Amino acid sequence: APAGRSAALRARMEERLLSARFRYINQQLYTSSSQEAVKLFQNDPEAFQIYHRGFAQQVGRWPENPVDRIIRYLRRRPASLVVADFGCGDCKIANSVRNKVHSFDLVPLSPLVTVCDMAKVPLAAESVDVAVFCLALMGTNLQEILEEANRVLKQGGTLLVAEVASRFEDTRAFMTAMAQLGFKSVSKDFSSPFFFLLEFSKAAPPRPRPCAGLRLRPCRYKRR
Repeated sequence: APAGRSAALRARMEERLLSARFRYINQQLYTSSSQEAVKLFQNDPEAFQIYHRGFAQQVGRWPENPVDRIIRYLRRRPASLVVADFGCGDCKIANSVRNKVHSFDLVPLSPLVTVCDMAKVPLAAESVDVAVFCLALMGTNLQEILEEANRVLKQGGTLLVAEVASRFEDTRAFMTAMAQLGFKSVSKDFSSPFFFLLEFSKAAPPRPRPCAGLRLRPCRYKRR
């Protein structure tokens, strides 16, 4: 019995340490640029595993994962459409649809992942039909990242953004900023209390000026 209690105590302590580290990594990702995030995980590859595990636990408490909504959307569209998944994680989209999917992230959790900075992906201009950011809009250079999505999208291509609802300070200002980046709003789904799902089409190149309304709050997770 004492050995069992000791093992349980050790397991709880390890879980608390992992949770604390997850919160620290999460804070770093929201307060750093995408270039700095690349360096963070290059220097500490284990950190991404800890972050992804903690992130999956948080989203697992939701009644629905937005990635499943995006997969259903893509399955209704032609399989010939080429997709770019920015911040793909474990490549659930690529493993769930018949489309060609370019999967990008900071660490390769799957052999399908291309490791790169989300603001500089190795794709030709106007080479994809759909760009996806599923709970992946983080970093201090959001404008640069979304300009890259505009660059790789074909004219009239689709941008899908699923993001935590509490991150939006001013939805109207965010939508105005997206228009300045060349994206026309197609649909807005605010039905979930956990996340918003936004669909845009590429209407024009980005305007060469700062987009003041392009602000999202960091996700902050409580101690457990």
